[in-house]
Amino acid sequence: MKKKPVKICDTTLRDAHQSLLATRLRTEDMLPIAPAIDSVGYHSVEMWGGATFDSAMRFLNENPWDRVRRLKELMPKTKFQMLLRGQNIVGYRHYPDDVLERFIFCAKDAGIDIFRIFDALNDIRNMEATIRFIKKYGGHVQAAFSYTISPVHTIERYVEFAQQLKNLGADSIAVKDMAGMISPYVTYELVSELKSKVGLPVQFHTHSTSGMGEASIIKAVEAGVDIVDTAISSLAGMTSQPAAEPVVASLKDTSHDTGLDLAKLEEISNYFIEVRKKYKSFESGINRVDVNVLLYQVPGGMLSNLVSQLREQKAEHFYHEVLLEVPRVREELGYPPLVTPSSQIVGTQATLNVVLGQRYKVIPEEVKNYVRGFYGRPPAPINPEIQKLIIGDEEPITCRPADLLDPGMEKARLEIGNLAKNDEDVISYALFPQVARPFLERRVRGDDENIAKIAAIAAQMAIEMDNNVCQQASIPERANHSTMTSWKQAWMPSWHWTGL
Repeated sequence: MKKKPVKICDTTLRDAHQSLLATRLRTEDMLPIAPAIDSVGYHSVEMWGGATFDSAMRFLNENPWDRVRRLKELMPKTKFQMLLRGQNIVGYRHYPDDVLERFIFCAKDAGIDIFRIFDALNDIRNMEATIRFIKKYGGHVQAAFSYTISPVHTIERYVEFAQQLKNLGADSIAVKDMAGMISPYVTYELVSELKSKVGLPVQFHTHSTSGMGEASIIKAVEAGVDIVDTAISSLAGMTSQPAAEPVVASLKDTSHDTGLDLAKLEEISNYFIEVRKKYKSFESGINRVDVNVLLYQVPGGMLSNLVSQLREQKAEHFYHEVLLEVPRVREELGYPPLVTPSSQIVGTQATLNVVLGQRYKVIPEEVKNYVRGFYGRPPAPINPEIQKLIIGDEEPITCRPADLLDPGMEKARLEIGNLAKNDEDVISYALFPQVARPFLERRVRGDDENIAKIAAIAAQMAIEMDNNVCQQASIPERANHSTMTSWKQAWMPSWHWTGL
């Protein structure tokens, strides 16, 4: 029996709590268990990127860069992995190349080994500079494609895209199924094709939202996948990743045996059972398999946010109408994968269309910029009638969006001034000026970590005040234009925690 042990990437410290606990897990609750995680023998630990960067400053009063260093001290044997949104870095819009390059340099210097890169539209132009900079500074380039289902998203197209990524210098390929939509047998076919035709190591990432996650992992293993993403069982399932323990147990004594010790995993799981209780108020609320992700292709994080926003607006009766409208808008906008920021763009427009009772009566600036090409090239052509409705006779750009951006590091350095101690602070400000400035000001004042508790209370009070304003302008059977100001304010700011 020829042995090919499957490697495990643990997502507990990033995607798991981002998916289940609104990205609120504090570093102080990671540190005590870090040595135990380091002893397991994981291929890597995904512990940074995605929404963790701004959430650290926004909600936790933590320097996101410090998390990498503090964990690295306690986990010297395990490779650290991060999720990088291509030209969006860890934000929600495109940033200049100089900011991107400096971010990658500082991330590698802090302790990140593997950079998983993706673009929301699978526009390879938005990944080229990222790949080049990671190679320049000696990081591992794991180039990912966002998996979705549409008439234009085929296995052949994914394999072709992966080959292009290989040609750019990718060291490995990741299948990023951010909504948990991929079925076991499609997984087998896709991974088989990637292994035979691209020839790079393949890592498989999915979510448990649809209930197919563990079965898809097993079929990926049968197809020859090299690495699979799992979370520890006490922070797994639902909108998180499949649990590590069943996967390890299923493969035990086979040619794909992971070699991981279930007793060590149990220790880690027991720890997070207790830690999770502290974050009960941030639970996603999704506690079962969600068939809607298969019917409407709406990721779990986007779905829970939609429910929350409709409830706050006393507009829950629009829920199923919005779910039906999302695929319609997605088709009209060229079938973008529903991942940050395209999921918010499509979801917002679909909600406005339904609530106002007239399609495209109100069009957010983000939707206009998407149609203008400022986020990249859509997977399929945008419906010409819808395009004209959104931007009139304006011609969309055809160049790489970042080519239109002026350099950003020196501008950010001048604006933030003495509040920045180093380039990491400048980058934090360049990415999130409205979040980083107050964070850096608190640091100058010498506020200790107790300020995080005060900030959390203040943030919750602000949310409640906003909700009261929204409820006072609650949406009747069909809303008018003026009430949509509060609606858009309620929906749009939530981007920072629903992203993948």
